Amino acid sequence: MYKTILLEKENAWLNIWLNRPDSRNALSAEMVSELKSILIDTRSDEVIRGITIQGKGNMFCAGGDLKGFKAVFQNPNTSRAEIENASAEIGVLLDLLNTMPQVVVTLVEGAAVAGGMGLMSCGDVVVTTKDAFFSLTETTLGIPPAQIAPFVMARIGLPNSRRLMLTAARFDGIEAHRIGLADIAVTNSNEFLDVIEKIKKGVLRSAPKANAKTKALLFESLAMDSDNFRSYAAKTFTDCMLDDEGLEGIASFIEKRKPSWSL
Repeated sequence: MYKTILLEKENAWLNIWLNRPDSRNALSAEMVSELKSILIDTRSDEVIRGITIQGKGNMFCAGGDLKGFKAVFQNPNTSRAEIENASAEIGVLLDLLNTMPQVVVTLVEGAAVAGGMGLMSCGDVVVTTKDAFFSLTETTLGIPPAQIAPFVMARIGLPNSRRLMLTAARFDGIEAHRIGLADIAVTNSNEFLDVIEKIKKGVLRSAPKANAKTKALLFESLAMDSDNFRSYAAKTFTDCMLDDEGLEGIASFIEKRKPSWSL
């Protein structure tokens, strides 16, 4: 079905592989469209509990497709509105990934540059190899990190974002872990398997709707004032307490058994 991504499903988990290794998995318009398509389809899939995103060819993502930028965006036949719409589509993809009800894990090896860093920042858990490298290179090309800025900043804060975006600094996975861009740093890609199995084990012990509601609560806490959030949180808690998951979760604890969703 897809030309730029590969999919693997196993045990309530969806693995998405960026699959343009000859282009260092750069985000072409086609890849953006295909990623949006699978994420929209998966969003309402109650069977899938978690998603992993990584790149083929020992490379996560080298950012936007610069050849496409030259051929399309700087083509005199391309209107300003078309360029703006294409940029906005990147933002739509990142927002979609960032707010997926499922748990999203991004696994980085090789490099996550420019838009690739934006993509990885949308993970609930980010794992990198220590020798991977990172850089926000947009300003060296005369353009800003427009759509990725809020997602990177949500991970590493304003001071680090200013420093990295304005200096195009290059750094490795150890530094990415130190500043909070990555949650876990491993020695090599072979260790990804052990790490992801531990993450999956925790996710698959957790109630899927409760995970989705928790993720939504975190985002709403950033947007609401304290009074409105208090009301929203109380309603969400009550909804979950009286839902089938809440009834099953409390009952399974009292009865000293696994809840029905635990895999």
